[in-house]
Amino acid sequence: MFFLKDLSLSITLHPSYFGPSMHSYLRSKLLQDVEGTCSGEYGYIIYVMDGMRIDVDRGRVIPGNGGAEFVVKYRAIVWRPFKGEVVDSVVTSVNNVGFFADVGPLSVFVSTKLIPSDMRFDPNSSPPAYVSDDQTIERGSHVRLKIVGTRVDVGEMFAIGSIKEDYLGVL
Repeated sequence: MFFLKDLSLSITLHPSYFGPSMHSYLRSKLLQDVEGTCSGEYGYIIYVMDGMRIDVDRGRVIPGNGGAEFVVKYRAIVWRPFKGEVVDSVVTSVNNVGFFADVGPLSVFVSTKLIPSDMRFDPNSSPPAYVSDDQTIERGSHVRLKIVGTRVDVGEMFAIGSIKEDYLGVL
């Protein structure tokens, strides 16, 4: 699910960047460091809003090295997947224990136990696929799935999905 969130980031600046273009450098550094990253608390930071209205506090000189630390406040669009959310995905790999699918930056694993019982793994097909009478799940297939659980690591998020309910499966 997408949210609009007010966030802040502490940026340390070397003295060589002090000067009239310091604020524009802080803005570009913020965009470079934040957009496209994953935070365990908020999820994936998709986009920093109001690029020209980013609020830069007065800096604090760091004793000993001459650098300065600035707290930069910004508003961002974040995406955090939740248990029970239904999402569309693209299958990236298929094997005998299940398949992996990507939902934007999120990698989702769907186990054979969470695939309908009428679908069977066909190792002889090229590429490997799960096949039933009317559906085929192979690499590149578009699949609608339900997120059963999520796990957060440092800088990454993973999920377990299911296609065993009504209206889920190949699109």
